[in-house]
Amino acid sequence: MQFPAALDAPFWITVAAIILLLVLSAFFSGSETALTAASRGKLRAEASRGSRGAEQALRVREDGEKLIGAILLGNNVANITAASLATALFSRILGDNGVAVATLVMTALVLVFAEVLPKTYAITAPEVAAARVARPISWLVVVLNPVVRLVRALVRGILGLFGVRTDPDSHVLSVRDEIAGALAIGRSEGTVHKEERDRLLGALDLSDRTVEEIMTHRSKMAMIDAAAAPEAILSQVLASPHTRLPVFRGERDNVVGVIHAKDLLRAVDKLVRGDAGDLASIADLDILSVAMKPYFVPDTTPLDEQMRAFLKRRTHFALVVDEYGDLRGLLTLEDIIEEIVGEITDEFDIDAEHPLKRSETGDFVVDGGMTIRDFNRATECVLPDDEANTVAGLVIHEAQMIPVEGQVFAFHGFRFEILQRKENRITRLKVRPL
Repeated sequence: MQFPAALDAPFWITVAAIILLLVLSAFFSGSETALTAASRGKLRAEASRGSRGAEQALRVREDGEKLIGAILLGNNVANITAASLATALFSRILGDNGVAVATLVMTALVLVFAEVLPKTYAITAPEVAAARVARPISWLVVVLNPVVRLVRALVRGILGLFGVRTDPDSHVLSVRDEIAGALAIGRSEGTVHKEERDRLLGALDLSDRTVEEIMTHRSKMAMIDAAAAPEAILSQVLASPHTRLPVFRGERDNVVGVIHAKDLLRAVDKLVRGDAGDLASIADLDILSVAMKPYFVPDTTPLDEQMRAFLKRRTHFALVVDEYGDLRGLLTLEDIIEEIVGEITDEFDIDAEHPLKRSETGDFVVDGGMTIRDFNRATECVLPDDEANTVAGLVIHEAQMIPVEGQVFAFHGFRFEILQRKENRITRLKVRPL
C-alpha cells in the first residue's frame, strides 16, 4: 500500500511523539496539582498506616522549590517540543497555513488534555494522586536537579537585582494558617460548629497572646489585709467564691503571700480541736504562717509558656507584675483553659450579670471590661485587638479621651454608645454594626 508523501513513516513517528509529549505534559500538570493540593495531615495519616506512596509524597514535598522547578521544567520542555513538532508537521502538509493550524490544534489539545483534564482529576482526590505520582516525580527531581539548581540560582540573582530575597526553607502557609483556613471553610460549609472552631483556634492562639490580655485586673482582685483580725480574715475567705486569695501588708502592691482556703481550714481546725482549743483560739491564728509564697510572672509572658509553667510548678495561681515590678493583676490556670473551652462556671461563681446581652433592637449591650477577643468570639464580629484588650479600652484609644455617658462614636464599622461610666472607667456600652 502506497502512502502520500506527507503521510509516510516520519509523519506517523512525529504524531506518536506529539501524543507521547502530551501524555507527559498531562502527567506533569496533574502531579503538580496533586502534590501541592494534597493535605500534609492526610498524607502523614496514610503514611502511618503503611502507605509508601504517601510517605514518598511527604519526602518529595520537603523541598517545594526543587519540586516545582523540576515539574515546571519537564512540563515546559514537553509542551514546547510538542508544539515545535506539530508546527513542522502541519507546515509539511499545509504549507504556509500550517503554522496557524498547528497553533490552534496544539492550544486546544494542551488546554484540554494536558492541563484541565489532569488537574481536574488530581484535585478531586489529591492525596491518592500524590501517592501514585510521588515515586516517578522523585526520580525526575533527582535527574533534573542540576538544571533546576542552575535555574534557581539564575532566578534568585535576577530577583536580587530588584531587592527581593527568597527563603527556600520558608513555607507559604504555616501549619496554623492551614488549620485556621480549614476551620474557616468548614464553618462556612456548616461541617464545623462555631464552638468547635473557637476551641481549636483558642488552643492555636495561646502562643500569640500574653498574660496581660486575660488577667484579672488588680481593681477587681479580692485581697486579704495581713493586719486584719483573724476572725475577719476567716469570714472574708468563707464569703469569697475564690479558693486562693492574695495577702498584702500595708499597700495592696505589697503582696506577701497567698492564702488557700483548705490551708486556712486546716489551721483553724488545729487550733479549735487542740487540747486547750476553743473558738476563741482563732484569735491566735497567724495568717502569714498559713500563707503560701506568692508566685509572680511578667505581664508579657505568652499564654502557652505560662500554662507549661503552671503544670511544671503544679500550681494554678500567679500574680502578674509589669516591668517595674508593680502589681498588675492575677492569673489562674482556669483563665488560660477558658481561652480554649470558653467560660467555666461552678456553683460558687457569682454571675450576677452576663458581660454580653442582646437588646430587643439587635444591639449588643457589653460590659466595658469584656475582652475584644471574647466579644468577637461571641458575636462573630471583627473588632481589632492590636491597641487594646477590652471593648472599653478600644473606645478610649480611638476617642483619645475618657467619654461621658451618652456619647456616641463610630469606628471600625461599629457604633459605640456609652451607657455607664464609673469614675474613669467605662462600665457598660451599646455596640451595633453600622
